[in-house]
Order: sequence, then C-alpha cells, then structure tokens
Amino acid sequence: MEYIYAALLLHKAGKKVDEHGVKAVLTAAGVAADESRIKALIAALDGVNIEDAIKAAAVVPVAAAAPAAAAHAAPAKEEAKEEHKKEDEESGMAGLGALFG
Repeated sequence: MEYIYAALLLHKAGKKVDEHGVKAVLTAAGVAADESRIKALIAALDGVNIEDAIKAAAVVPVAAAAPAAAAHAAPAKEEAKEEHKKEDEESGMAGLGALFG
C-alpha cells in the first residue's frame, strides 16, 4: 500500500508520478523501495487518470448501505452479549476442573 500512497502523494502535490518520484517518497518515509514493485506500479498507472480513479472509488451507495447494516446488527449484538456471558460462566467452571485434573 505504501507504493500507492507514494503515488497518490506525488499526484496530490502536483508532481509527476514516475519511478524516481515514488522511490524518493518511499526513501524519505524510511521504506526500503523495491525497484520491481515501483516499475509495476508505474506500468499499472500508465494511461490512468488518477483523479477519475479517486472519484470512482468514492462510491455513495456503499455509505448509504452502512446505516441499514448497523440497524440489523444491533439486535445481534444484544444476543451476542447474552451468549458471551453464559460462555464465560461455563468456561470458568471448566477451567477450575482442569486445575484438579
């Protein structure tokens, strides 16, 4: 991920995203840069409009689905607490039995 972050940082700063720039960012961050990974990243980004890719990644329907999922998760959370409490009591008793062989 640090390679992608380096490319995004260069893009955000208005610099050219190339092998030299990515390596410089990684080195400045204290990351041992792997030349082959840098070359693969630059090759993968060839012809890609980074602004369009960022906009496409920020999808609104995913954020809208989160509240619905949270509403369904609330009852399950309460049930999980009850089950967890029962498990704690049972595991405590089993642990004591193991002490005495």
